[in-house]
Amino acid sequence: MTLGYCTNIHPAETWAETLHALETHVLTVRDRLVENGDQPAGRDFPIGLRLSAIAADELLSGDNLPKFKDWLAENRSYVFTINGFPYGSFHGTRVKEKVFQPDWTSPDRVEYTQNLFKILAQIAPHSTGGSASTLPGSHKSFSADEVPIRENLIKIAYFIEDLSQEHQIDLHLGLEPEPLGHFENTAETLAFFERLHHQAKSPTIIGKRIGLNFDSCHFAIEFDDASPSLNAISSLAGIRLSKIHLSNALALDPADPSAIEAIRRFDEPTYFHQVIAQRPDGSLERFPDLPLFLSAIDSGKTKPADFAEARVHFHIPLDSQPAAPLGSTHSHVAETLAWCAKNPTACSHFEIETYTWGVLPENLQRPVEEQIAAEYHWVLEKLRKPIT
Repeated sequence: MTLGYCTNIHPAETWAETLHALETHVLTVRDRLVENGDQPAGRDFPIGLRLSAIAADELLSGDNLPKFKDWLAENRSYVFTINGFPYGSFHGTRVKEKVFQPDWTSPDRVEYTQNLFKILAQIAPHSTGGSASTLPGSHKSFSADEVPIRENLIKIAYFIEDLSQEHQIDLHLGLEPEPLGHFENTAETLAFFERLHHQAKSPTIIGKRIGLNFDSCHFAIEFDDASPSLNAISSLAGIRLSKIHLSNALALDPADPSAIEAIRRFDEPTYFHQVIAQRPDGSLERFPDLPLFLSAIDSGKTKPADFAEARVHFHIPLDSQPAAPLGSTHSHVAETLAWCAKNPTACSHFEIETYTWGVLPENLQRPVEEQIAAEYHWVLEKLRKPIT
């Protein structure tokens, strides 16, 4: 098992900004973990890298990549995975639907992902291989044609296969279902992969090189319990678990007026905060963003008492709980880790991904390195406990 944290928590769009984040934040986190006893002092430190399209282009130009390889060696660190979901700016501006652009109908998305794997092929250790995560094809609001999505994914699978053979390293891409993505829950994921494999001339290569990035926050928001979902995806359907994102969502009782008031503090303009509300009979209602959920309640269009629970796509730290009356989906993360402990060969790449540090309410904020180190400790403590 390789555990890292995703550097998308640190604002950086150019390669120079990305390297600065590594030098200032990542190495500080590593040192803090060593001090706390959560990272052996003599062991190389795993990095989950986030690269924008601009940064990836720059890293592949001139002598930047050889210099970065030297930097990794000098600092006893390595990159085993890259977050290739956000193509462009990810902090300090309105992201929302833009994080799904360009989608997998676009050659720009293909070229960007190819660049990520060109980088991974040269810097990821052979012992761990290299993974990259990406969006689930498109966003439902784009009404994208799925045929070119599948065609481009098949194209990238063969590209990854060729790189893997050339460099003798295991490389793989993980599609990351997200609420209101082109496929977002367990059932839609299984159906999409069935269509993808059916279209491919060589399903074997697709199975090796295109898998799933299982984000525990996203599946929790869908009210898909971790163990049944993971069993269906990996055991029954045989879909490769490329990577597992350990992340946590907000939860609330919509019938509690104080919970509705408390959730308003998380309404911020940068990221999508999709809401899925569950009725007592198990049926779901989806809201594309938190402001639309609140507006539906304020206008009377949605009656809070009709729902037993609502979950909000707002990543909060794994180790801390929001103040009552709000709750979280941390039990889904724990269930994910418990399933992985019982199925140790199912997935080897794990990444902590709480990218919302900059937009958390003040009472949940603390120095970013302190937060990340505490999340690491929480995960490691879960792994140390006996599985029941």
